[in-house]
Amino acid sequence: MVGRPRARRSHRKEQLALVHGEVAGERTLTRLHSECLTGDVFASRHCECGEQLAAALREIVAEGRGILVHLQGHEGRGIGLLAKLRAMRLQGEGLDTVEANLALGLPVDARDYRVAADVLHDLGVNSVRLLSNNPLKREALVAHGIGVAAQVPLLTEPCPENIRCFRAKRERLAHDLPHLDGLLGRP
Repeated sequence: MVGRPRARRSHRKEQLALVHGEVAGERTLTRLHSECLTGDVFASRHCECGEQLAAALREIVAEGRGILVHLQGHEGRGIGLLAKLRAMRLQGEGLDTVEANLALGLPVDARDYRVAADVLHDLGVNSVRLLSNNPLKREALVAHGIGVAAQVPLLTEPCPENIRCFRAKRERLAHDLPHLDGLLGRP
């Protein structure tokens, strides 16, 4: 992907936007991607993050314009890498991702998308077509002044290692994952 990387300091973290083509204006294809060291770098099959990152970049390039905002400080839905690894250990013992965070005394989701909206405002983006299955991302962008013209599904195929993660996202976190209906049954 050819683009202009842009860094922004916020909350003591540098944020990165990979920009492809002319993005200012309306209906810009956009992915807000939470950092995931285990999935993005080490190709963990515990989650679908690495696959979603690659798929989002392919869709942006195919579109001819778009933005991927890589959000630092979002590891483990905002709990940090070490806490995420502790939660993963609890998941290995049978808890789902929500239960594991709560068992550790942590929030289910501690992410803040204000910085993502700030980055989009800086790039002159007024509205997006959001590559996401997570309704909270849509709500957060709208709350911070970025219109969401459409939410574009970013569906990946589950595997035995991440099926529990998919189930928790759909049943506990309200992610829109219609491709799982036959596999998981309807909620």
